[in-house]
Amino acid sequence: MSEKSSASMKPYSRAILLAMVVVAVLVLIIRNIGVSKNILLVLLGFGAVIFIHELGHFVVAKLCGIKVEAFSIGMPPILFGIKKANRGWRIRVLPELLQNARIDESAAPAKEGEDSEDGLLSFTVGKKILPGETEYRIGLIPLGGFVKMLGQEDVGPVKENVDPRSFANKPALARAAVLAAGVTFNAISAIIGFMIVFLIGIGLTAPIVGGVMPGSPAEKAGIKAGDEIIEVAGNSSRLDFGDIAMTAVLSAKDKEIPLKVRRADGTIDDISLVAKQLPGGQLRGFGIQKPSTLTIAQLPPADANQLFKNTGLRPGDRIRAVAGIDVNNHWQIEPIIEGTFEPNITLLAERREASGQSHLVEGRLALSFAPAKDLVGESEANLVNICSMVPRLRIAAVSEEPKSFREWFLRLFGIGNERQRLKRGDIVVGLADVNNPTFTEMREITTAHENNDLAVTVLRTDANGIEKRLTVSVIPRKESDSNRVVIGILPELDTEHPVVAKTIATERRPNPPAIPRGATITAVDGVEVSSFYDVARLLKQNSGQRVTIDWRLDAQTAGNTIIDVGEKKDVVTAYAFVEQPVPFAELERLYKADGPVDAIRMGYKRTKTFIIQTYVTLHRLVGGLVSPKQLMGPVGILTFSYRIVAAQPFIYYIYFLGLISASIAVLNFLPLPPFDGGLTVLLLVEKIKGSAISMRTQEIIAYVAWGLVGSLMLYVTFNDILRLILEKINL
Repeated sequence: MSEKSSASMKPYSRAILLAMVVVAVLVLIIRNIGVSKNILLVLLGFGAVIFIHELGHFVVAKLCGIKVEAFSIGMPPILFGIKKANRGWRIRVLPELLQNARIDESAAPAKEGEDSEDGLLSFTVGKKILPGETEYRIGLIPLGGFVKMLGQEDVGPVKENVDPRSFANKPALARAAVLAAGVTFNAISAIIGFMIVFLIGIGLTAPIVGGVMPGSPAEKAGIKAGDEIIEVAGNSSRLDFGDIAMTAVLSAKDKEIPLKVRRADGTIDDISLVAKQLPGGQLRGFGIQKPSTLTIAQLPPADANQLFKNTGLRPGDRIRAVAGIDVNNHWQIEPIIEGTFEPNITLLAERREASGQSHLVEGRLALSFAPAKDLVGESEANLVNICSMVPRLRIAAVSEEPKSFREWFLRLFGIGNERQRLKRGDIVVGLADVNNPTFTEMREITTAHENNDLAVTVLRTDANGIEKRLTVSVIPRKESDSNRVVIGILPELDTEHPVVAKTIATERRPNPPAIPRGATITAVDGVEVSSFYDVARLLKQNSGQRVTIDWRLDAQTAGNTIIDVGEKKDVVTAYAFVEQPVPFAELERLYKADGPVDAIRMGYKRTKTFIIQTYVTLHRLVGGLVSPKQLMGPVGILTFSYRIVAAQPFIYYIYFLGLISASIAVLNFLPLPPFDGGLTVLLLVEKIKGSAISMRTQEIIAYVAWGLVGSLMLYVTFNDILRLILEKINL
């Protein structure tokens, strides 16, 4: 076959391949019609935000007499393009991928405004019309968009051109107006979007305290579950919970934030809080948790089935009683659970059937126990104990998040997986040279071994139910967003075995019982026990009396000790939590405008708030108060958008698009090329200098800026993908 024949066949081969891909995609769409619909809505919404931004550039460029060569939603290669030509509307479909082969090399090229054979699926429809100058395109990559103006380049220096309609030949003020138009349109569209949202009405999380984290600024300030925040940092108009959370995240380091709090009895207190990095958290906060209802949230079928299997409860069930105690709001549940020292707790719930009939059902939640009140472990007085006896530690969860790109890469390909690691369920019986460490001792030893090997000895139960002792080497490292040195585990108490890690002095018992480390309690007042639950139950039964506790250390060493039990409420100091939290629906409040004027006011305020928050976030990022890991790139935004579309009413997606539009208005006006703000700065320099910056300088600035922006995009995209991977494998 000749070279020309081979070349002429290439477009047809590509067309056949394209047809096969299209068919495969159509089959995939038809077989997953629900998912496909959600993806389409996400792409349309994201495309609308981009369209509005680029429309601003386009409209003002036309008004300023600048020649616009292309208006594209999405990035190249071109999926679809349409433009006025001499013979009608010229349509191109994937022209770069389906290029025609030029068999006759001597053929003259098409004249301007005439049809050009630039694609296998390029054709002209309609009647003869005046040719246009702008091709309207849809890019194959649905991320971003652009307006291509004559004499304007996003990469490299502005090209010199004698055409008076060139972007480069327009006055600096006109060029600045074109550049500013995109972010202006985004801000206006955000206001309009929020206006629509508040005219219809939207449920947002109420500014009510659902709970407070132990040891947090909120707890230390006396804030309690059920309190309502009616003012934060001077803002009191239509507060929602997001306003409180964002105020904490964006506050300056060590700055006191004033709040007004309405208590359950109606009294109002003035409180000041300083946001802190909380244990286990990635952002700074006050330690105030979202409020929830007593109704279990709606879940996907697979999650709903798993919930029923674990608890006996279903989405829509409303909790009426916990451990036999009636509850009227969600924040009454936590104190009941926290004070319970049992392997599980019983819930009574009202279930409404499809027929409209309702009946009561019983559910059961498995409980675990935190080793200390605030998970800081600075004092043994905060440790959980049963009459001064502290149980051993067990690993409730292991963080598998890679600490470096190298580790992530090795794990991705299964390299290094054979290395022994800590696992969920391991019982910690040794840490360095300390046997059966308490949580306080674990914190001290871990901190002392920062960036060095630390030997952790554990008991691990194999598939046959046999406990085996093994040692795992770990390297404690400092968390990136706090000063805590950790080994990547969440500890809990080993309450299933009555093994004493240590006896400690407490305020009520300054003289702890003489029981050696690692001893197993065998009997309480002559009654055999098999768990710390048995120990606690028998001690409570003998409250106010003196009892004998029998223990055994090994085959040769055993003994007993006598303790004064004291009051029943003093027997156990425990901090229980639910092993697998039940997803309760958030407590929401309707936010709706009183009319169009009020909707404009609310839309403007919400847009202003998000713009300020975005600016402050960037400032905190530069100052090191916000981790770059918290940034979300296009992949993360699209993923989050899909979750909203799939699980929430459409009004919430409009609200989210308003947020994105307001954020883009800020990001695109950063003083860094190739952003509109950076190009505006160059125009300002030109105005002050009296002449354009040299081509060489423009080129250096453009390529350095693109390098920085490209690196940042790679970083945030990597983090977005990594988060998705970790979520998928439930880490």
